[in-house]
Amino acid sequence: MYLIANGIAITRDGAMPYVKNGGVAVEGTTIIEVNETDALKAKYPQAEYIDARGMVIMPAFINAHSHIYSALARGLSIKGHNPTNFYEILNGMWWKLDRSLTLEDTRRSAYTTYIDCIKTGCTTLFDHHASYGEIEGSLLAIEEVAKELGVRTCLCYEVSDRDGEAKCDAAIRENGDFIRRCEQRKDPMVKAMFGGHALFTLSDKTFEKMVRENDGKTGYHIHVAEGLNDVYDSLRKYGTRSVNRLLQHGILGPKTLLGHCIHITPAEMDIIKETDTMVVNNPESNMGNAVGCSPILPMLAKGILVGMGTDAYTFDMLESLKAGLTIQRHNACLPNVAWGEVTDMLFKNNRQIAGRYFPLELGVLKSGAAADVIVMDYKPFTPLNAGNIDGHMIFGMTGRQCETTMCNGRLLMRDRKLIGIDEEAINARTMEAAQKLWARLNG
Repeated sequence: MYLIANGIAITRDGAMPYVKNGGVAVEGTTIIEVNETDALKAKYPQAEYIDARGMVIMPAFINAHSHIYSALARGLSIKGHNPTNFYEILNGMWWKLDRSLTLEDTRRSAYTTYIDCIKTGCTTLFDHHASYGEIEGSLLAIEEVAKELGVRTCLCYEVSDRDGEAKCDAAIRENGDFIRRCEQRKDPMVKAMFGGHALFTLSDKTFEKMVRENDGKTGYHIHVAEGLNDVYDSLRKYGTRSVNRLLQHGILGPKTLLGHCIHITPAEMDIIKETDTMVVNNPESNMGNAVGCSPILPMLAKGILVGMGTDAYTFDMLESLKAGLTIQRHNACLPNVAWGEVTDMLFKNNRQIAGRYFPLELGVLKSGAAADVIVMDYKPFTPLNAGNIDGHMIFGMTGRQCETTMCNGRLLMRDRKLIGIDEEAINARTMEAAQKLWARLNG
């Protein structure tokens, strides 16, 4: 049993959003009480005490969309790659990278990604994987790393026609095999979705194979209208728009997650809303790829569940939050929009997205919720209260201020020291794999 206390408790629980000197009592995988420090210490004297030393105690973050496979590209420059549009970014960088990934590269990418998540206070990751160099067993390899490091994850494989039918079919099997494995094991920490790349790389025949393989077992995690390629391809080849294609193939629904959704129309938004399909915004990635600003304000106004991811551009959810706010204001040319919307995306909507897959309640500190707790090294020098919490987070915090990370009742990091994880040894093996990968890419 743990008692994390003597801090400013920011709970995200409407019944008790803020405790000036408070904490949480944890038993097993769940929180059993949130209260003032003195009351908790008196009630649970036998608990192992973790002193927050006046810092902020809050729920761990959830990342609704990322790409583990991109981890070994940090600092990479591919000879001759000078993209001028989104397709050239994909074809010249990311597709070239994933075609070169071995199973060992996938494992090293997973270690790097999940360690970064732990160090920035993120304990739940929805990932969208691709490794066309070695497909079979890649999701299992990622799962093994997630379980070793103690994080919660939802995985899928990126189906695409881009490398031919044989590899497309192998990607479909990889999804199907992993979905069946998760269905049989019922591990509350590992879930599966059925992945698909952008629609302009997916034929109707491939959609039919995906739906047949999935057989209604889970939802889909797919890129939609990230670039105009999707829009043009769907209109030219199929006489309809991207979201309509998904509707026709039975892809949409309450467990399906659509990444990006930048170039969609109000009519497509209505379809997303009516099917109760989820959307995830990735603001830094969208800006970096110069693909546009996602229309999250009209989507949210229609009642669509829109969450926040990073697309692996960062693993710091607070960094993504700041970018999400500024791009919406820049795009609207208004300095007074999007504050409530982007904070809800991260702190409320990501909880709801996770709730459609994981059994315990995430993203909140309250009795019965998952014991996903972080301590942030943030000591305010201006007034902090229940009404201005988000302002302190946007203007005062970054993920790297995370001091202590707990997931599902297991301590993963304490006082900036990873627990049971030999980071130096892991990084050494990852460096070796990255050097070999870079040599193959530029050979």
